Amino acid sequence: MSRRAMEQARRITDSFPRRRRRGPGRPPGRLKDKKDKKDKDKVQVNVRDCPHPPSQAAPDPALLEMLRRFDLSWEFGPCTGITRLQRWERAQELGLSPPGSIRDALLEHRDNPDVTYSLWHEYEL
Repeated sequence: MSRRAMEQARRITDSFPRRRRRGPGRPPGRLKDKKDKKDKDKVQVNVRDCPHPPSQAAPDPALLEMLRRFDLSWEFGPCTGITRLQRWERAQELGLSPPGSIRDALLEHRDNPDVTYSLWHEYEL
């Protein structure tokens, strides 16, 4: 090993090939056309001025915090790959005594995906 190589600390990025970027800081193929920007602004205005309210109101932050604590409590079993209600029902069948307030909230907000699904619902075991 040369003396110069010994003086410089090795970095993890040294093992990857170096790539040069083209242009003033933008990778190729990422430039936007002025026409696209105008069309995007029009779409945003149309969505913002929509007379129909959103289909679901945002859930209460206290409710979301209660559900997050339920998700993080491992005493009721894993929460990946299933809905919160399925997890509550499984815990009930196993005799783990999950809180009834959780079930009531889940049934009340059944159509709201922010309430129905935990953060990890898309993962499968």
